[in-house]
Amino acid sequence: MKKIHPLAQLLLRLSLGIGFILPVLDRIGYLGAPGAANVAWGDWTHFVRYTHTLMPYFSEPVASFFGLIATIGEVLCGSLLIVGYKTRLAAYGSFILTLLFAFSMLIFLSYRAPFNYSVFAVSFSSLMLAGQFDFPWSLDAYFRDPST
Repeated sequence: MKKIHPLAQLLLRLSLGIGFILPVLDRIGYLGAPGAANVAWGDWTHFVRYTHTLMPYFSEPVASFFGLIATIGEVLCGSLLIVGYKTRLAAYGSFILTLLFAFSMLIFLSYRAPFNYSVFAVSFSSLMLAGQFDFPWSLDAYFRDPST
């Protein structure tokens, strides 16, 4: 695969990472209360209700558990992508996480939902990033063995 320009790669890492961190801040209430402008959930309860719509085959407590697992995955992937540490692994994690989310939206919301929110674009951008072997402007580059 052809290398992505270093600046484009950095901007992609940052946009993906921030795109994971902001929804987490929303669901823990840091961005405002439920119903406030530009707030999707505002608290964990509203987030779990939404999660349950994407996993109606589970009870709400089980959906809450999977919501917690997804949240942990989002914090890990987002943080690692922002700082550029274990970037390939984080990008593959981002790809899998968003692909599962996109398919759940496709099946349980509507065929337009994952496209309206560009979830497939985010997923496949993550896959493209994972295909890179060199990550300039990252902790990976900083810690890279100079003899390689």
